[in-house]
Amino acid sequence: MKALVVEKVEEKKFHCGVKEVEIPTLEENEVLIKVSYSGLNYKDALSSIGNPGVTRVFPHITGVDLAGTIEKSSSEKFKEGEKVVVTGYDLGMNTNGGHSEYVKVPASWVVNIPVGISDKEIMTYGTAGLTAALSVNELLNNGITEGKILVTGATGGVGSIAVSILNKLGFEVTAISGKEDKIPFLKELGASEVILRNDFDIENKRPMGSEKYDGVIDTVGGNILAEALKIVKYDGVATCCGLTSSFQLNTNVFPFILRGVRLIGIDSVECKIEKKIKAWEKLANEFAIDTLENLTTEISLEEIKEAYDKLLQGKAVGRYLVKI
Repeated sequence: MKALVVEKVEEKKFHCGVKEVEIPTLEENEVLIKVSYSGLNYKDALSSIGNPGVTRVFPHITGVDLAGTIEKSSSEKFKEGEKVVVTGYDLGMNTNGGHSEYVKVPASWVVNIPVGISDKEIMTYGTAGLTAALSVNELLNNGITEGKILVTGATGGVGSIAVSILNKLGFEVTAISGKEDKIPFLKELGASEVILRNDFDIENKRPMGSEKYDGVIDTVGGNILAEALKIVKYDGVATCCGLTSSFQLNTNVFPFILRGVRLIGIDSVECKIEKKIKAWEKLANEFAIDTLENLTTEISLEEIKEAYDKLLQGKAVGRYLVKI
């Protein structure tokens, strides 16, 4: 079968390219999936350059999410021919991932694709869409059902889908982006206001600012999240799912103890399978957006390496969909 393989050439030097590899053999409680689509995520790009925080086992096939059809099953949970989606856990990290024609995974990682959505559509959402849905769910579940929401890293995969979902649900969305030329793109997705990153990412020594947003969906971390927390309204909610700006958070306790602000971490990797199932069902129904085609660039296995370069340089916009 064909796969996108990362190989270690020497210490701190890696090669990434498409090659022929053996179809994996099933063990107990595993399924073999014929992959139709996979996504492209920042974590995949880090894996492609041998980032030890993501991947330590080489040679390695990238791809932290996939959609396809059960080819073989050694589990009672799944039968041949079922349409399924897999995201998170160790997929694409130290377990071979979705950038290949066939993948074997534990049955416990697998979710049936909900009725009303195709394998292509669900993988257009992919890990980014799942993370966005989990983030929006946390706002709703914590009483944020209307008002103004700030979305950081808004031209990225998670951010762009979050903007679209929030707009569909009737929120007033302010987007933060470092890409001035993508302001029209963000407004097409539903942002009523766009703030350029350099105008927001300024360290402010004041412990708090004026109350402005009912909620925040943060995808970048660092000082941008720290500044966003200072302007969340009383009893507001901020979710955090990324670190492309920084993994550090230098903040103070005032927003939490004076305004009751809640900061909620979002993890789409190890979260319970029941939580993933509910999020996918919402993406197939009330969270379904009509801007998917605007968010997506479809590429082949052979085009992944070039896309990785864009992701690592911060030049990517929206979602990459990999047709296998």
